[in-house]
Amino acid sequence: MRHFNTVIRSIAFATCALAHAPGFAALQPGDRAPAFSTTGAMAGKTFSFDIGAELQKGPVVLYFFPKAFTQGCTLEAHAFAEASPQFKQAGATVVGISHDDIDTLKKFSTEACRDQFAVISDPDAKTIRAYDATHAARPNMADRISYVIGKDGKIAFVHEGSDPMQHVEKTLAAVKKLGSSK
Repeated sequence: MRHFNTVIRSIAFATCALAHAPGFAALQPGDRAPAFSTTGAMAGKTFSFDIGAELQKGPVVLYFFPKAFTQGCTLEAHAFAEASPQFKQAGATVVGISHDDIDTLKKFSTEACRDQFAVISDPDAKTIRAYDATHAARPNMADRISYVIGKDGKIAFVHEGSDPMQHVEKTLAAVKKLGSSK
């Protein structure tokens, strides 16, 4: 019986580890970023968001997050909010995207994003799937993955991982590198 319990625990651990292991982004640097439009929120107000129109202004940091008001997602939003002046100085726009409904994101845009950047809703998870950002265990939920999309509409950088702070650090470095390569 002891051996059986050990085997069951090992299988459970492996299953849990796989469910939480980061996947591999299908979109790679150089790939064209999928076009999309949806509803967003900034400073508690809704607006129409179109990635093509946003890219005309400069590079976009598009970061996918699993769920508003969860610990990691709130921490990540706070970190992006604090770094917003640096992203703006580098000419980039930060946009968070999740499966949350727009009413939740209106509140999140004020409380967690501190009115510093927009968050957009993907209620049908179409954009989440198009960017291969689907959470392994929850198909309608986004995984934690960030893309830096150049003004040319191509993926310039991809980061996938569970540490929210690394998404801010690495995307900011990628945006600065993108700006210095001009």
